Amino acid sequence: MCYTQHMSKTYEADFYSWTKEQADALKRRSANELDWDKLAEELNSLGTSEEMELGSRYVVLLTHLLKWVYQPDRRSRSWSNTITTQRRAIAKHLRRNPGLKSIEAEEYLDAYENARLEASSETDMDVGAFPEAPPFTMDQAKNADWMPE
Repeated sequence: MCYTQHMSKTYEADFYSWTKEQADALKRRSANELDWDKLAEELNSLGTSEEMELGSRYVVLLTHLLKWVYQPDRRSRSWSNTITTQRRAIAKHLRRNPGLKSIEAEEYLDAYENARLEASSETDMDVGAFPEAPPFTMDQAKNADWMPE
């Protein structure tokens, strides 16, 4: 069995060991031991997971902002804390991954669609009660000094 076939089998059977072997080969600059195609896939996957984290944090933030606006009588410290936590986490995530700025607006809008569904589920309100477009801008949503009224 050639080395490439061995690497592919290791990748499929024991991903953890494959990552250690690949990291070691990279450190040693041993190009002939690298599983180039799988490394490219995994690196792309890492980037995608960073996008997904940003989107996920926006879903939580926007869900709580919608609940804050549409159920003012149920506002709680927990909702306020979640909004604050998500704002901080988004800011930190963007500082650590400045390349995400180029897709942030798209992630925000995609997250809003999911946030409408979440807010509907969590409030028992019809999804149509929430506007189809975000009722606040991305900058407002991220602004630690802003709360909708």
